[in-house]
Amino acid sequence: MSPAAGNRRGRRARRIVISLVVLAALLVGADFGLAAFAEHTVSQKAREQLQLTDDPSVTIHGFPFTTQALGGDYRHISLSASGVPIKDLQDVGVNAELRDVAAPLSDLVNGNTDAITIGQLEAQVTIKASDLARIDPLTKIQDLRIEPSSIEYVRTGQDSTDQETRQAEEQDKSRAGIRVSGTVQIAGQELEIFCFALIELHGTQIDIVPERLQYGNDKETTVVPQSVQKALLPEFKASIDTGSLPFEVTPTAVQVNSGSVTIKGEAKNVKFSGATAGR
Repeated sequence: MSPAAGNRRGRRARRIVISLVVLAALLVGADFGLAAFAEHTVSQKAREQLQLTDDPSVTIHGFPFTTQALGGDYRHISLSASGVPIKDLQDVGVNAELRDVAAPLSDLVNGNTDAITIGQLEAQVTIKASDLARIDPLTKIQDLRIEPSSIEYVRTGQDSTDQETRQAEEQDKSRAGIRVSGTVQIAGQELEIFCFALIELHGTQIDIVPERLQYGNDKETTVVPQSVQKALLPEFKASIDTGSLPFEVTPTAVQVNSGSVTIKGEAKNVKFSGATAGR
């Protein structure tokens, strides 16, 4: 073979390789573009249904996206939103993991999300202390704050050193300890009160059940007289109906964080239209 022929063959091979690389890049770009369009469509519909001011974050996992879109079956979609208004609550955070989602491509292209079904849904809703303060009778407590506490400390004022007790608390996700603090009026005086309570799941209702009170740390003693406890404990008792929360999931766990409460739940075979926030 002459050197010239070899050079021509080499140039031809390089052109083929370059063409294949360009084609692959175009296909990947088109795949990501189609995924972005689908994510935007779902995000806009979720914004309408959740009545948000901004589009929520939507991520469709898995590559390539095109094969999922053509089949209308998506393995995993993540959705997160903040500032969701639900009844008296104004700043609820919602995070959801949608799995085995059926969504025909033609419906997505036309912006129709009514037919989208979710095989398995894991959702969590986070309620801030500022929103809990909107729930009666917690509205009577000024500067309401919340912190996590162990169940044993709620009941006795001491953390258990027994390993079995601690393990039992960790395994029972249907309740948790919570410390609610704020300023209340007592005999014409404003005093800081710490209320140690249990937060429990009962079906679609979450109850804050106060157990005992302490004065704030600036007092010489933390003991609150029984007569005062009897009068004040009802001011810290409240209920939240989760039946109005997005996706209408069944609550399975409650978790207390510094400044917020997170409710976790699951659902199967639900419609995407069930994301509508209750009123």
